[in-house]
Amino acid sequence: METIMSVETPGSQSSLHRANLERVLRAVRMAGSLTQAEIARSTGLSAATVSNIVRELSEAGTVVVTPTSSGGRRARSVSLSADAGIVVGVDFGHSHLRVAIGNLAHRVLAEESEPIDTDASADQGFGRTEQLVARLLEQTGFPAEKVIGVGLGVPGPIDVETGALGSTAILPGWTGIAPAKELSRRLGMPVLVDNDANLGALGELVWGAGRGLSDLAYIKVSSGVGAGLVISGQIYRGPGGTAGEIGHITLDEAGPVCRCGNRGCLETFVGARHILGLLQQSHGVDLTMPKVVQLAQRGDLGCRRVIADVGRQIGTGVANLCNLLNPRRVILGGDLAEAGDLVLDPIRESVARYAIPSAARQLSVVPGTLGGRAEVLGALALVMSEMSDSNALPTA
Repeated sequence: METIMSVETPGSQSSLHRANLERVLRAVRMAGSLTQAEIARSTGLSAATVSNIVRELSEAGTVVVTPTSSGGRRARSVSLSADAGIVVGVDFGHSHLRVAIGNLAHRVLAEESEPIDTDASADQGFGRTEQLVARLLEQTGFPAEKVIGVGLGVPGPIDVETGALGSTAILPGWTGIAPAKELSRRLGMPVLVDNDANLGALGELVWGAGRGLSDLAYIKVSSGVGAGLVISGQIYRGPGGTAGEIGHITLDEAGPVCRCGNRGCLETFVGARHILGLLQQSHGVDLTMPKVVQLAQRGDLGCRRVIADVGRQIGTGVANLCNLLNPRRVILGGDLAEAGDLVLDPIRESVARYAIPSAARQLSVVPGTLGGRAEVLGALALVMSEMSDSNALPTA
């Protein structure tokens, strides 16, 4: 007897329905929770279609619907079920390791940070990560099987073909390591990796100063300088994964030699090493970037002058971004962002001077609202944005 199998063909009603289910799930997942009216606006689906899909997903246990209010009217808030799984974020910084665990309703369940030696090997770093992830899972009471995926942030470019970490002055012992593959092997979980600037952009887009926007740039200034670019709501990485290397815009062809081999890159004028080098003779060799910011806020004239000079240089790079991409907002992250208007006003002055007037008028330059958590929260968002909805869809 011949068995007839049902095949879902492109353009069929079942195919269209599945696509609509995925659109609704993705909208809810990236926002954390939405009312049905907000889902309809963000997906372009009719209110009736959204209502039917939400009912189906709710009956399947995929989403939870709770009464709320919107604009003074009764509404229903839709969020993913707690049973839908959890995600893990890992951020390797210049001198820290930060791990967070969150659910798909955008609630951070546990988070911890600890110092790490910049000279630590990749093996040591991953060993510490294993311990920290296991400890936080135990704290939250979730088994490892509940983890949908792990987002990993590293301070350097990732080769999109090999997954290997490119040259980095921040974690020199890691160059050539494929961090996602190695961490996945150790944890037994799927791992997605991206550079810290991209994850900072994702974190601010989903949780912070970029919420509700579809176009922005996140500029991270620390040991190096990088930019995460969001275009039409998505991180833009470029075919080689190196989009956003704003730190290597040439400002002075006769300037200091940069780690990239060129002279006078923006990074050589605004990176932490340059800033501290200008001030350590007068302020001591133990000076740190957070201390520079604190002193400037207390009125130290030398620190204020250096921060203003650095802001104007960063503004030149931001102006170039404005002329090329015309973002709606530029968000400053890293230690310098804590200086507030002491660094932001000089950035704005340079943008007004060097950017196309129409682009400059549309741009707002603001500090990030997530501080040192931007990258680890972006790592959580990375998993949420890249994960497949197939396993969460109700079965026919």
